[in-house]
Amino acid sequence: MRRQIRGVLAAFTGALLLTMGITATGGQPAQADDNGVGLKPLLGWSSWSFVRRNPTAATIEAQAKALKTSGLAKNGFIYANIDDFWYQCPGSQGPDVDQYGRWVTDPAKFPPRGGENGIQVVADYVHSLGLKFGLYVTPGISQQAVAKNTEIQGTPYHARDIATTATENNYNCGGMVGIDYTKPGAQTFIDSWAGQFAGWGIDYLKIDGVGTPDQQDVQAWSDALHHTGRPIHLELSNNLDINNAATWKKLSNGWRTGGDVECYCGPDGSSYPLTTWASVASRFDQVAAWAPYGGPGGYNDYDSLEIGNGDNNGLTPDERRTQMSLWSLAASPLILGTDLTHLDAADLALLKNTDVLAVDQDGIDAKRISADANSQVFAKTEPDGDAVVGLFNTGSAPREVATTAAALGLAKARDYSLQDLWSKRLTESAGRIAANVPPHGVVLYRVHGTHRTVAAAPDVSLALNWAPASSDSTTRTVTAVLSDNGSRPITDAGLTLTGPSGTKITTHSATRARTIHGGHALKVTYSVSIPPSAKLFASSDFQGSASYRFRSDGKTRLTAGDTITVNHQVTEPYKTFASTTASFSQSGTQLGIRAQGADLYNGTNEYGTVYLPGAEHDGSVTTVKLDSQSNTDVWAKAGIMVRNDITQPDTSPGYLALVATPGNGYLLDWDSDGDGKLDSQDSTGTAAYPSWLKLVRNGTSYSGYYSTDNATWNLVGTVTVPTAAATQDVGLTQTSHASGTTGEADFDTFTTSP
Repeated sequence: MRRQIRGVLAAFTGALLLTMGITATGGQPAQADDNGVGLKPLLGWSSWSFVRRNPTAATIEAQAKALKTSGLAKNGFIYANIDDFWYQCPGSQGPDVDQYGRWVTDPAKFPPRGGENGIQVVADYVHSLGLKFGLYVTPGISQQAVAKNTEIQGTPYHARDIATTATENNYNCGGMVGIDYTKPGAQTFIDSWAGQFAGWGIDYLKIDGVGTPDQQDVQAWSDALHHTGRPIHLELSNNLDINNAATWKKLSNGWRTGGDVECYCGPDGSSYPLTTWASVASRFDQVAAWAPYGGPGGYNDYDSLEIGNGDNNGLTPDERRTQMSLWSLAASPLILGTDLTHLDAADLALLKNTDVLAVDQDGIDAKRISADANSQVFAKTEPDGDAVVGLFNTGSAPREVATTAAALGLAKARDYSLQDLWSKRLTESAGRIAANVPPHGVVLYRVHGTHRTVAAAPDVSLALNWAPASSDSTTRTVTAVLSDNGSRPITDAGLTLTGPSGTKITTHSATRARTIHGGHALKVTYSVSIPPSAKLFASSDFQGSASYRFRSDGKTRLTAGDTITVNHQVTEPYKTFASTTASFSQSGTQLGIRAQGADLYNGTNEYGTVYLPGAEHDGSVTTVKLDSQSNTDVWAKAGIMVRNDITQPDTSPGYLALVATPGNGYLLDWDSDGDGKLDSQDSTGTAAYPSWLKLVRNGTSYSGYYSTDNATWNLVGTVTVPTAAATQDVGLTQTSHASGTTGEADFDTFTTSP
C-alpha cells in the first residue's frame, strides 16, 4: 500500500475552525512566533534522509561530532536533529507510552545512563560540542495511552477523557488518534510532554504529519513550549496548506511547504541516492508561491539540503549548486540530510561558501522574476541595495538565462558589477544580466549599480532563439545571438550551429564580426531541416558555439544547446487533453504522452491524456500495452484513466486510474466519495516494461489487471465507484509526479470493447 509522505489536508468546516479559535486565511501572515528563536533560517543536520529508520545514540553522536570536526559548525550548522524511530513502536497500536501517555524512548537505540533518559544522554553530548539538539513528534495521543487510560500528569484526568476516534498521521508507526482540546486536561497533557522534552534538553521540535485539522495541536504545542521557559524552535511538517500560512507563521518557526525531497529510489531500501533532480526542481513553484510568508521568526522550509556525499546525493555538481542557491535565495532552513562522517571534499566546499550562506542568512525571501519551460529567475534585494539573482537552467542543455537590472528593481546606473558567488568571477553589465548556464545549473550573481564603468570584462552570453513552429514540423528556423551585455567591446567573434547526422543546416547570415560593441550582438539565422522519423517523439540535439576575445586575452568560448522534439498528430477517434504541460503523438497503433504533473492523487490532478469520449460503459474491457515509462519519480504514473468527463480534472466524479509506477508497482486508484479526487488505492507487484494493463467494468465495479507477457493476468484490485456514469470517457494517462519535469509514456494497441 502507498506510504503517505505528505500531511492530510482534510477540510474542516468554517464553524469548526471558529470553534477552535483559528481562522483559515490567505494573504500576508500574522506576526511570527515570538519564542526568541528562528530569527534567521536554521542551519544544521537531520537524521531522516540518510540514517532514516535506524537512529542510535552512537550514530547521532557521530554525526554531531562531524558537524564540529568538519568545520560546518563554524559556518553556523549547529543543530543535530533526530527524526522518526527514536521511540518504541510495537505495531499498529501506536507508540509505547509511559505512565502519563507520552512516548517511550527505545532503550536499545538510546540506552539510559543512570537516571538519565537515553535521549537526554545524547542531548548532553550534543550540547557538550557547543551544538543544539532536536527531536521529533506527531500530533495526537497514542492509542496505547487510550487503551491503558493513562493519567495526565498533575491532573485528575486520563487519556480517554481527551482522546477522539479520529486518526492522526504517524507515517511509520501509526496508532495515533486525535485530541479534543475543548476537554479539560488536553492542554495539560501536551504541557507535560513539552516539559519532559525541555527537561531532556531539546532545542528544536519537529511536528510531522501536520494538516489543516491539526491547527489546534500546533497551537497547543506552541503554547506548551513557551510555558517550558526554554527557547525551543518549533518546525511543522509536511506539505502544509498555503491557505493557512498565517496560522503556521503565528504559531511556529518553520513549516514544510511540500512533500519529502528524498526520492526513496535506492536499491534494496538503501538511502542512496538521497534525492533526484525532479525532487529539487519541484521546489521552484513552491518557492514562488510561498515567498510572501517567510521572514524573521518563521521561514518556509523546502526540506533537507542533500549535499555532502558526492554522487550518492543523487545530484550532479551543478544540481547541488542549484539546490543550495534556490534554498538560499528562498531563505530556507538549510538542514543537511547527508552522512556527515563521509563528506565529499567538493561538497564540503559548497556548504562552506560564505557568500552563498549569507544569501540564506539575510532572511529575505526571493521573488520569481520570470519562468519558462527551461529557465527560472529568482531575485531579492539586500539591505544595502544590492540585488542577488539566481539564473536557473532547468533544461537538459546549456542555455542563456537572462533578466535586466530594472526587472530586479535596481535603480538606473551607468554600469553594474556582477559578482558570481560560486565562481567568484567579476564581470560588468550595462543593464542586461545574462549567463550561459549548464544543464540543471545556476549562475548566482550579486549585482551592484555604479556611476562609473566597472573595471572588469563584459558579461557576454549566447542564445538560440527558435521561431514558432508546429510540433510536427521538420523544418525549423533558429537565430543564434552572441550578446555583449556590458559597456566594453569584444572582438574577433564567431558563431556556428551543429546538429545530428542527417540534419541540414544552412544560413545566409555573416557568422563572424570583428567587433561587437557594448549593448550589441552578432545574430545569425539558420534554416534547419530534420529528417522524418516514425518515432513517437523524435528528438534532435543542436548546439550553438561562440568564440570571442576581450582585449588581448585568449579566446573565450560559449555553448548553448536545445533539443527539438518532433511528434505526430493524434487523429480521430482519439482526443487529447492536458491539465499540465503536455504533448501527444500517434504513429500507427502507437500512442505517446509527454507530460509534467505534480501528482495524480488527493487534491492534485495534473495529467495528460489521449482518450475516447463516452467509450466506457457496463461490460467494457479496456486493454493497452505500456511499452515504456520515464522514471521521473517512483510515483510517476502511466496507464488507463476513466472519468465521467476526463476534461474536468478537478471536479469530474466516476474517477479511476489503473497505472504502472517506476518504484511502487501497479496501482488501482479510485475516487470513493465522488468529489473528483483519487483518495483510495490498491497496489501490487513490481512494474516491468513492456506491461499490459486491462480494466474490466461490471456495472459500477471495476477490476484492474496487469500482465508482463499478455497471457497471464494478475489482479491489482476490484473496486466500486458509485458515481460512475452510464457512459464515461476512457483514455491513456501520464503524469511525471515531478512538477516542472517532463516524463514520457509510450503505449500500443489501445482498445475498448465491446
